Amino acid sequence: MSRLFDTRDPDAFAAGIEAAVAAAREGEQVVVSTESAYGVGADAFRRDGLMRLRQSKGRDAGMPVPVLVADLETALSMTTRVGEAGRLLMRHFWPGSLTIMARVHPALSWDVGGAEQNTVSVRIPLHQVAWRLVRELGPLALTGANLAGRPTPRTCDDAREQLGEAVAVYLDSGECNLEPPSSVVDVTADPPVLLRDGAIPLDQLRRVADVTRGLPVKSG
Repeated sequence: MSRLFDTRDPDAFAAGIEAAVAAAREGEQVVVSTESAYGVGADAFRRDGLMRLRQSKGRDAGMPVPVLVADLETALSMTTRVGEAGRLLMRHFWPGSLTIMARVHPALSWDVGGAEQNTVSVRIPLHQVAWRLVRELGPLALTGANLAGRPTPRTCDDAREQLGEAVAVYLDSGECNLEPPSSVVDVTADPPVLLRDGAIPLDQLRRVADVTRGLPVKSG
């Protein structure tokens, strides 16, 4: 049976994080708010959790899943050949609404990339609940808490209506602000390429590094 914690209450915040960490470590799914929407996540190194995540969303096994981390050191340990531009972008815009697509470190074995195992999309969240969760758990594979073809939820109630008992723990932080999703920059390219317009516009990115505009990518 799913458990719900209202993280706006300090006691429920602590208990919810503890429950979500325990569930994720057992291969279960958790729902947590990010800056712009609610996401459903699983321990990035649990293949059974990632399989459940994809199944609950009605997506195939090839669906890549972005990863949230708590600090720059973790992100750099998971990736390779980020380059100076990538490091500048990370340092300037993290924590925040910038997702970096980079090459995966060859020592890692996981299933977040789907058919594209050589890359991973990673960021440090600004939202205090999401950040606290990944600080306690470690890397969290997180995607929109919606069924395929439906809007990404901005409330926990909407996420529960869509995913129901497939999720072990719901962390309710209230309604999300009407903010755009994270911008996505591919640093495997030289110069880096903006793949998705989002919260950080291209002109701001260009103040930090030479970033070009690429073809848009689908979210969700």
